[in-house]
Amino acid sequence: MTGVPSVQKAEEAVDTLLRYIESIDSDSSLREGLARTPERVIQSWSEIFSGYSSNAADVLDSTFNAEGYDGIVLLKEIEFHSTCEHHLQPFSGSAHVAYIPVGQIVGVSKLARLVDMYARRLQNQERITQSVADALVDHLHPLGCAVILEASHGCMRCRGVAKQNAVMTTSAMRGVFFEKSEARAELLQLVNGG
Repeated sequence: MTGVPSVQKAEEAVDTLLRYIESIDSDSSLREGLARTPERVIQSWSEIFSGYSSNAADVLDSTFNAEGYDGIVLLKEIEFHSTCEHHLQPFSGSAHVAYIPVGQIVGVSKLARLVDMYARRLQNQERITQSVADALVDHLHPLGCAVILEASHGCMRCRGVAKQNAVMTTSAMRGVFFEKSEARAELLQLVNGG
């Protein structure tokens, strides 16, 4: 097989998985509730994994003059949902994204869209965190940027260690947020509501 599989092939793969899960042989029909599940799964995955259809340059495509603003820009509590690449289990939480502009700012929705773009892929939390920070550095060239993600993972809640309340935190600090403890302290005070 060469190239990207077709929608039909993807639906056939889901059909195979359903038969495996339900122990149904390939000559039998799926029960009524599962009959259209392969089609529905592929349709829902096209939305859940829509992050593959865009890139950071498109998301951060328009900037505005910062008009001399040189303080921290922080968008907190950006809700996100992603899918763990290891177990195909969902994980979700909140992202806090900050940067200190040098001449240019982006519309506030762009920060949320950037988080969504990376979250809507097969992922791990660490990669989302790093990718958002790297995109901000590459496209905005800020004095510094910081990305903090807090998430609960389905693979921890539903299987394995089964820890319902565990929250994982990851962070990526760039520029002054990495180099200067004072800038990092001010950021963390803002993130924590101080």
